[in-house]
Amino acid sequence: MIDSHEYPDNAYLIGAANNLLIGPEHPPLMKLSKAFDYIKIIDNKLHIGAATPGGKVVSFCKKNNLANFEFVAHLPGTIGGMLQMNAGLKEYEIFNHLHKVHFKDGYRLLGEIEYAYRSTNIDKVAFEGIFELEYGFDHSKIEMFKKMRANQPHDPSAGSFFKNPEGDHAGRLIEAVGLKGHRVGDMAYSQKHANFMVNLGKGSFDEAIALMQLAKERVHETFGITLENEVAIIDRRFINATDNSRF
Repeated sequence: MIDSHEYPDNAYLIGAANNLLIGPEHPPLMKLSKAFDYIKIIDNKLHIGAATPGGKVVSFCKKNNLANFEFVAHLPGTIGGMLQMNAGLKEYEIFNHLHKVHFKDGYRLLGEIEYAYRSTNIDKVAFEGIFELEYGFDHSKIEMFKKMRANQPHDPSAGSFFKNPEGDHAGRLIEAVGLKGHRVGDMAYSQKHANFMVNLGKGSFDEAIALMQLAKERVHETFGITLENEVAIIDRRFINATDNSRF
């Protein structure tokens, strides 16, 4: 746990540990303390600490009639993790209304950060996100986002395992190659949504890796598409292949 801007350079920040697959050979792990759990309006900008949970952000925006964060109600985790991976639901993304991010060595404006669908080039700890302020909380969006999530399984999982390839859906591809519901030990691709790898009891890291590799192989052989992980793998044996896992 860190409560200042000082941290070991060889450690990985895990936030609320969502969208992570942590192996037995992981590097040192760390979390931001509650000192980074805050929401403030300063100079007509919304300042949100990186350890702030998404649910708290939505409650604050609802109470203060602020727009553009309704989708966060259905995203697990904290703002720091959402910034690192440009989290979102379809076209609604955390970077859409971002102004700048506070790091250990200063601030980087939106235009100074490379980002795309579910990815950014952020390679260091984000302490705070500063967002454009807009009024008008939209209650109808809460119901819309709830419906978007209705097809997701309730079994323990790390969330969507693969990013959607351009013009297609990872879940469709996994189902098309016969892996929906496929199980290795206690890990399986969900019967409800094939892009969710769920733990049916005592699933292991190695079982999850076997399932991941199987889907990548079959989808590439059948469609010529290389599935890209949305879940970050934190294990020394896989670090070089999953640079996006470093915060």
